[in-house]
Amino acid sequence: MSVVKINVLTVPAERAEVLEGRFAARAGEVDKVDGFESFQLLRPTEGTDKYLVVTTWRDEESFQAWMNSAAFTKGHAQQGGPEAGGAPQGGPAAMGSELWGFDVVTSSTKA
Repeated sequence: MSVVKINVLTVPAERAEVLEGRFAARAGEVDKVDGFESFQLLRPTEGTDKYLVVTTWRDEESFQAWMNSAAFTKGHAQQGGPEAGGAPQGGPAAMGSELWGFDVVTSSTKA
């Protein structure tokens, strides 16, 4: 079955709009990657500054290939603004991150 990767981002309130804007600007880019299955950006609603970036991949190899790709590097550029291939409003939006990994054991999706 698939693997799920959750990037837990610590985002100060004053940088939340920047983070969301960066993801919106690149919407659909990861869809082009072999082995990619789904993406969700989850905004915190209660008592935390943690955003969750949830991706599902066909297998660990697909995820690792994306992590080592030019597309990943471009998507995670922090400096230089859009003209230089970097993010708008330079600098990191998140002040920290942690990567969690899971194997999908069972799943259900409404058709």
